[in-house]
Amino acid sequence: MRGVVGSGAAGEEPASGLVLGDETTEIARIVADAAPGVEKIPAAERVYAYVKAAILDRVYPGNELLTEGELAAAVGVSRTPVREALLRLEESGLVKLYPKKGALVLPVLAQEVNDVLEARELIETHAAAKVWPRRKQLAEKLVPLVQEMRDHRRAGDAKSFLVADRVFHEAIVGAAGNEILAKLYNSLRDRQVRMGVPGIEMQPARMDRSIAAHQEMIDALGGNSAKRFRELVIDHIHVAATDLRGWQ
Repeated sequence: MRGVVGSGAAGEEPASGLVLGDETTEIARIVADAAPGVEKIPAAERVYAYVKAAILDRVYPGNELLTEGELAAAVGVSRTPVREALLRLEESGLVKLYPKKGALVLPVLAQEVNDVLEARELIETHAAAKVWPRRKQLAEKLVPLVQEMRDHRRAGDAKSFLVADRVFHEAIVGAAGNEILAKLYNSLRDRQVRMGVPGIEMQPARMDRSIAAHQEMIDALGGNSAKRFRELVIDHIHVAATDLRGWQ
């Protein structure tokens, strides 16, 4: 078992840009930085954030077996909170528990890619229609995010690029005003983190295409065609689907 927190191996700087669910983002940051006060965070939450971050960033790849004892030692807790955390991770579809053996990190399968992208399209298409009356305010939020994407592209930072990409789309979904769909969407993007990083690192030109597509969406929000904006959102998801399936 490697002593890893966040996205790097022991001794490496953890990637603070890795996005987790809203309930664990701050926890993961504190654990990764070993900041004062970490002991005040429930042990199960610390284990959950630790393992989830490592799985999403492929530090723990698919088909790796994680044992309770090793995780307990790595995070510095007893086995009881490890069991609680692993149950949550199993519910999230990231691991499969095997009694007396441990938790197997589930690999990314082609069917999972298809399911995530289909669900993304349903949610984002709905959101694109709902946000149109508030398009001016939405565009103001999206402009700086595209600039962040450009900055990360120049720096060659694929992980941070994907964070800005994710926040861009979450802003659209959030602006639709449906909290249930927003939470579901967040969980879908968690899954896509594992799917998207290797491909975008191998094909940096994808970042250029993505920036152009996001800018087109912003430009459409300044126009008069809700249909055009909706079509651009759908087209962008279809391009992402082709890219993801291409490296599977």
